[in-house]
Amino acid sequence: MLEGMRTLVPALALLLAASVLLTAPAARAEDCIVLEDFSRAKVGEFPADWKPRKDAGRAAYTVREENGRRFLRAISEGLGIQAAKEQAWDVAQYPVLAWSWRLQEHPKGSDERQSKTNDSALSVYAVWPHSSVSVKALKYIWSRVVPVGTPLTSSAGLTQARVLRSGDANKDEWVEARANVAEDFRARFKEEALPKPGGIAVLTDSDDTKSRAAGDYAAFRACKS
Repeated sequence: MLEGMRTLVPALALLLAASVLLTAPAARAEDCIVLEDFSRAKVGEFPADWKPRKDAGRAAYTVREENGRRFLRAISEGLGIQAAKEQAWDVAQYPVLAWSWRLQEHPKGSDERQSKTNDSALSVYAVWPHSSVSVKALKYIWSRVVPVGTPLTSSAGLTQARVLRSGDANKDEWVEARANVAEDFRARFKEEALPKPGGIAVLTDSDDTKSRAAGDYAAFRACKS
């Protein structure tokens, strides 16, 4: 997890290193491209073009639909398993990762600054290939108590995280989130070269606190601003 200081999605890293990744299809091409809107996924199932870090994660993430909106519902009962989608895009042209998320339940007693309580109701990753067994990742968190803007790190520095939202404000409401991953990549990894991201991932986890966490994800896009 940024988790309990583990590496991010080793299976995805192998896939990214070995594959030629295609740019996402455009939607409102002048502004954004769609990375995932779950429109092709089957409601009630784990999305077919995503990959869980462990098979047990398939039960934690299911596609739902409300009022015409498709989204990924995450319910973690003492689990800490990521789900990821291989999806490259031109980050120089579309530097902003945007999505919607909805908080349902924070893991009890969670605090991402401590390894024993390092769980989050909602977190989103932008992922870059690094080696055959690891990736670099930027992680964006909706935390229970950690202040907005707090930087965090794990996986020997390969995962760099930032808290985007904190607390219960807007609970049960869809909230738009945006992060300039190009700027964050350069700032956090101290690299001027800007490689193409290989995918996105989500994590709703509660394994460290041995509790329950729940939230929803929707409308992943890459945008020009």
